[in-house]
Amino acid sequence: MMKRPLVFGLCLFWALVTLFPLYWTFVTSLKPPTAVNGGPTYIPYVDFMPTLQAYIDAFSGIRGDFINPFINSALIAVSATALSVTFGTMAAYALVRFEFRIRLGSGLIFAAVAIGGFLLFNETFGFSRAQAMGLAFLAALPACLIANRLPLPGPVLGNKDVLFWFVSQRMFPPIVTAFALFLLYSEIGKEGFKLLDSYLGMVLCYTAFSIPIVVWLMRDFLATLPVEIEEAALVDDVPRMRIFFEIVVPMARPGLIATSLITLAFIWNEFLFSLLLTTSNWQTLPILLAGQNSYRGDEWWAISVAAMFGIAPMIVVAMLLAKLMRSGLTLGGIR
Repeated sequence: MMKRPLVFGLCLFWALVTLFPLYWTFVTSLKPPTAVNGGPTYIPYVDFMPTLQAYIDAFSGIRGDFINPFINSALIAVSATALSVTFGTMAAYALVRFEFRIRLGSGLIFAAVAIGGFLLFNETFGFSRAQAMGLAFLAALPACLIANRLPLPGPVLGNKDVLFWFVSQRMFPPIVTAFALFLLYSEIGKEGFKLLDSYLGMVLCYTAFSIPIVVWLMRDFLATLPVEIEEAALVDDVPRMRIFFEIVVPMARPGLIATSLITLAFIWNEFLFSLLLTTSNWQTLPILLAGQNSYRGDEWWAISVAAMFGIAPMIVVAMLLAKLMRSGLTLGGIR
């Protein structure tokens, strides 16, 4: 019986440690400059008189443009989350319900045709780099698919290997991927199709960046769903795509919501890709927050307002979806 008060006390202590930075940021955003520079103050109306002047200054543009980065972050995060969860869930479902046999030799053929095709089209035929990359990919993909049907020597990779390949995409240092994307977007931009500092470029980047996480999370969720319902639908000659959208997706809703919220949080807080791939038009909130300290000095009341712009939306979303998220996070652990 003595363990319960001890556990409750430890949880309460950890809750205070976790929530105090949020409280301090919010309280600081309500402080006038004198309350910030005059020493520590903790409680509104007791230690200081709160004011909304810092919020008024933020909306008026004195501390920079807050509205456009906020809208940019919202549009990019919601769009990329929707796309990554959609395609990632499809890929996870395929890994759960179908057996894949991928010959390692076909992957080597893909690499050889892609690299050789790029050099051939670029160096020999004089195509631009972007055009050569596109043509090389169009040549390598069918060559890989045809080769996979042949009895090539070497190991045959299965579903677990495919899953590991998805997860391994997140093992690379982000700067490597971000720099490669910058070079790719620059080459595509030379063809008149702008991806740097654009909505489409950021959405495509974050979608590719988030799909491995979605596949990893949703695979466990989908594996817990009863396959008998899908088999009964197949007996009635229901198309597989209809089974996925009308049977599997509704049953996996808690997992989808939990995965969507985790993915949204990753995209909302991501800094490096936005720093390298945007300049002004489509900069997101993390870039704005990073520049606050150097914009007009250590005006902590204004910096706290900028931080609240970034924190508040995720808190609201988490509170609205807390129940479904809890059930979704525990679903994958039930077998």
